[in-house]
Amino acid sequence: MTQSKKKTAETAETTKTADTAETSGAHERQRSAVTAAQVLRAAHEQFAELTGLLPEGISRFERSEGGGWELEAEVVELARIPETMSVMALYELSLDTDGLLTGYRRVRRYERGRTGRTDSR
Repeated sequence: MTQSKKKTAETAETTKTADTAETSGAHERQRSAVTAAQVLRAAHEQFAELTGLLPEGISRFERSEGGGWELEAEVVELARIPETMSVMALYELSLDTDGLLTGYRRVRRYERGRTGRTDSR
């Protein structure tokens, strides 16, 4: 290979590498800039997949101190007839900045028809 062809090949490879790096950087920026709707969809899908429970509503949705997301989801844990007697649960979900579920915990359980706290204290 002549010196000229070698230099042209090196230049093409450098340009290709730079283009790939730029594309990768743009992809990372897009990936980290998830919308609230995307976070909610991701939380719903991941939580349902892990627990088999389908969130009926989100009662809290906010950014956490680390840049991720904190949500509270209400789910039916035990369906009963009439529906007002169904056992509901409130779950706290944590997601990272990309919308990936990092943890969840049940905060409380209550009957659907009850308002406020159900304990007798």
